[in-house]
Amino acid sequence: MRGLLRFVPAVGLLLLLCGFAPQKSAPNAAPSTSPATAGLLPIIVTAAPAYDPLASLANPAAERFPQGAHLEIIRNGNAQPLVPEFSASADAQVFFDGMRVLFAGKKSATDHWAIWEITLADHKLQLVAHADTDLERPFYMPARRVVYARRMDHGFAIEMAAIEADLQVPPVLLTHMQAPALPVAVMRDGRILFEAGFPLGTTLVDGAKPELYLVYADGSGVESYRCDHASIGSGRWGGQEMASGDVVFTHGKSLARFTSPLATEAPVTAPHGEYSGQIAEMPSGQWLASARKPGGHFALTQFRTGSATASTVYAEAQMDIVEPVLVASHVTPKRHPSGLHDWPTANLLALDVRIAREGDLKDAPPAVQLEQQDEQGRAIVMGTAPVESDGSFFVKVRGDRPIRFTLLDSSGKTVRAEHGWFWIRSGEQRICVGCHAGPEHASENKVPHVLLRTLTPVDLSGLSAKPAAGEK
Repeated sequence: MRGLLRFVPAVGLLLLLCGFAPQKSAPNAAPSTSPATAGLLPIIVTAAPAYDPLASLANPAAERFPQGAHLEIIRNGNAQPLVPEFSASADAQVFFDGMRVLFAGKKSATDHWAIWEITLADHKLQLVAHADTDLERPFYMPARRVVYARRMDHGFAIEMAAIEADLQVPPVLLTHMQAPALPVAVMRDGRILFEAGFPLGTTLVDGAKPELYLVYADGSGVESYRCDHASIGSGRWGGQEMASGDVVFTHGKSLARFTSPLATEAPVTAPHGEYSGQIAEMPSGQWLASARKPGGHFALTQFRTGSATASTVYAEAQMDIVEPVLVASHVTPKRHPSGLHDWPTANLLALDVRIAREGDLKDAPPAVQLEQQDEQGRAIVMGTAPVESDGSFFVKVRGDRPIRFTLLDSSGKTVRAEHGWFWIRSGEQRICVGCHAGPEHASENKVPHVLLRTLTPVDLSGLSAKPAAGEK
């Protein structure tokens, strides 16, 4: 049973590195900073005895901070606790005007993680959202909304809610699968960048690798950021959108980026080390990243891309310093207008299933089969629909459920099949170019054969209720 979410009003080392050299601090040494920090904007970091960035994707009950964590704000090289009265705090995000900070926190050790906001000028605290489970990884959205991860039985799911109590806007679940997902950034176009296992709908325990995906603010339009999955190696996580519009992420031991002109990732030349994710970009163009040498702790480092040398900005003995965020104003993302209808079902039009990244099919298979996951994660066959000679099909499915498609030949044998799961929101009408064609493919300017034959989708929803007015 999902817990009630409530909204409450306010209550009132000087060390240059070639790669990463050994940390010389004694176990109880004071934090180490660099003179280079004198010219930096204030930075908020999470300090923790141990940090596992992928723990929550591997195990539904696992903690990224198994020994606790606390937020620190670094000004001119001096660090102070951001919320010293809290038992634990992490995951800071600065509001668009640079005046407030959203974070996950626990006032006492027995509390669940909840979402809080603090005003930097007067330390005024506001409890934004809490429940009978953990809420973590919060991000600001336009119009005083927030998106965060809610811990559920299958792991974290992504949810969005309003900050003000008087809005009375119920939280909206954005991910619909029996596997964990965590938000990592809000893009300037309003979409939410999140990390989950690949294939989508699987966990790292299943042998999946972390991958980056996008979803709109109403949970519709979920897709891989790129479909070059063969190149992800150990996986991709910790993606951040930079001023250029590129998304930079880590493979752990290397950094890479997605850039608009390329359909595949591009490498980033950076100092040697193991990166935790969440890179911050300074006005100078240099990057702040948490990195460590094997067996060591993450320290906050500063470098310019293309350089093999980094400097340590801040480090603490026996602590991981991660999740750097600049305290500065930044661009407000665009607000995504939802086009969802008030239907329990959704329509999905495929234009040409012959098109696929693994190679186009010569002929269109005669049928497509839909599977849906039940509450126990079992795959249930919902039926089949015909595929037209041009590779198009049009179906109606149940919304907000994990689904996947299989292409069948005339004898019912599998031609191609999705290995993961995705969802389509209730009331969504979605068009895909092909069968895992990739987001870089555009559709041809022609009417698919299936719509020349009928405007009524094949009903594979399993629902017997009559359609809502205007629903096909």
